[in-house]
Amino acid sequence: AVVSTQSGHYGRGRSVIKIGDGRPSELAIQSNAVGLARYATICQENGLVPIVEPEVLCDGEHSLETCQIVSEKVLAAVYKACSDHHLYLEGSLLKPNMVTPGNSCPKLATPEQVAEATVVTLQRTVPVSVVGVTFLSGGQSEQKATANLNAINAYQGTKPWALTFSYGRALQASVLKAWEGKNENVKAAQDTLLFRSRANSLAALGKYTGEENASSASESLFVANHVY
Repeated sequence: AVVSTQSGHYGRGRSVIKIGDGRPSELAIQSNAVGLARYATICQENGLVPIVEPEVLCDGEHSLETCQIVSEKVLAAVYKACSDHHLYLEGSLLKPNMVTPGNSCPKLATPEQVAEATVVTLQRTVPVSVVGVTFLSGGQSEQKATANLNAINAYQGTKPWALTFSYGRALQASVLKAWEGKNENVKAAQDTLLFRSRANSLAALGKYTGEENASSASESLFVANHVY
C-alpha cells in the first residue's frame, strides 16, 4: 500500500505470523522477513519511505511470554534480511505488534507487563538507527491500545526510537459508531476522532491518565483471522 501525506510518501509492506499448532515455522519467519526487506528496499529505490510491518497475530491461547519469544525471532529475522538487502534504516519505519497474550489466553497482562515485554523485545532486535516504531493496535480495544502505548512510553528503560501509534481499528471504531453514516452525526464523529487522537498523542508521550465514560472505547476490536 502506498500513502502520500504532507510529510512524504510511504509504502507499507505487511506480513502476518500466527502462533499455534507448531507455528510459526522457521521457513515462514525467514520467507516473510525476506519479502518485507525486499519490498522496503524497492520502496526506497523509488523514493518512498518504507513502513515495515511484521505482525504477530493475537489469535490463539498463547501466553505473553510465548508472544515475546516469537516476536523476537520475527524481528531479528526481519532486520537481518534488511541488512542483507542493504536497506537504509534511517529512512524507514517499523510497524510491529505490541507483545500481548493471545486473545483467548486465560492469563491477562497488565499494561506494565505489556510495556516491559514489548520494550525488551525491541531492545533485543531493532537497530537504534531505525527512525521510529509505530505500533499497530492488533484487535485491542481503543482504550487498551492507548493504555498499553502509554505504559510503553512510561517504561523506564533504553528506548532510542520514537514509540508512537499507527492504529486502524483502535482509532476509527468509536468514530464510525458515532457517525453511523448520517450527516447529522458528522460533528459528533469528528469530536470523537479528535478525542481519540489526543488520547493517543498523550500516550505517545507517556502522559495519558485514562478516560471517563469510555464504554465504546473499551469494547474489544478483535476479529479472528483478520485480513485487509
